[in-house]
Amino acid sequence: MERFEIGMLAVSKAGHDKDMLYVIIGIDKEYVYLVNGKNHTLNAPKKKNRKHIQIIKYVDEQLKSRLIENNNIQNEDIKRVIKLFCLKNSK
Repeated sequence: MERFEIGMLAVSKAGHDKDMLYVIIGIDKEYVYLVNGKNHTLNAPKKKNRKHIQIIKYVDEQLKSRLIENNNIQNEDIKRVIKLFCLKNSK
């Protein structure tokens, strides 16, 4: 079984948001809560079945610690992490 962590990146594998990149901000038994800073913000995260996402073993440690501590995180911080990941992994 894959291990889900707050702050980890994930890609949707199913649904109308297939192939979208998100940050995990919450975890429960069957679902994860995902944000991308645009249409799924910190105030309205996407609730997604664990089976329908593929985790990316990349965690921005600064973002993770701020999420865990609930330390004044903004949607712009989420967008920045996703953008930096995409830039690092583009050819």
